[in-house]
Amino acid sequence: MKRWLETLIFWGLLAALWEYGVGYLGVRRYLLPPLSAVLAAGWEQREMLLSETWITLLEVVAGFAAAVLGGVLMGVLIHLSPLARRTLYPLITALQSMPKIALAPLMIVWFGYGFASKLASTFLFAFFPVVVATLGGMANVPINLDEHFHALGASRWDRFWRLQVPAALPAFVDGIKIAMPLAVIGAIVGEFIGAEEGLGHLMTLATANAQTDLMFAAILVITALAVFLYWLVERLARAVWWRGISF
Repeated sequence: MKRWLETLIFWGLLAALWEYGVGYLGVRRYLLPPLSAVLAAGWEQREMLLSETWITLLEVVAGFAAAVLGGVLMGVLIHLSPLARRTLYPLITALQSMPKIALAPLMIVWFGYGFASKLASTFLFAFFPVVVATLGGMANVPINLDEHFHALGASRWDRFWRLQVPAALPAFVDGIKIAMPLAVIGAIVGEFIGAEEGLGHLMTLATANAQTDLMFAAILVITALAVFLYWLVERLARAVWWRGISF
């Protein structure tokens, strides 16, 4: 109860600072509207915000799932194959160093304005952390346990499934916790560049029409969506109960 109370007080103070600080400092509404105006605009456009949120949520979930699946497979391949480590891993690192916003227009050219381009953008943002987390987890197998499995005559598959996978899961769940907010960013960036629906598209329209209050309402919804999805991943991560336990 104390933790909930502390959290509510903290966010309540931030909300009050936003609401009254804008008026006290004389900030113009088209630059930063007070929180009450943002909430009023969000309530007035609640049906549109809800429909656009479902679209963005679908893009995020689909792109995140694809990034997790692809990242795990790529990480395992690079871990098991020295050839893949020498060839694919530098290529993935080079692609990660490229600015994703610069690649977003190419997604529109290649996949159009529909769902596929947003899926590709979300995948690009969330893919690399999963690969790195999977590789780090696979390399984190304690040497004494690996030698113990060898001494017992365990097959390569048994060592992989019964030792390497459990040892990699703590790093893996930390990686997907990083990837989830990035997936939200990727979907929004894709909608910014070119879309006909979604919260990013709504923000673009609100900016073009000088509806700053609606734009901030969309930002709050995006933030709430990212926090909720991160919370879900965090709840799932608790199933890996041996996180933080040294072997």
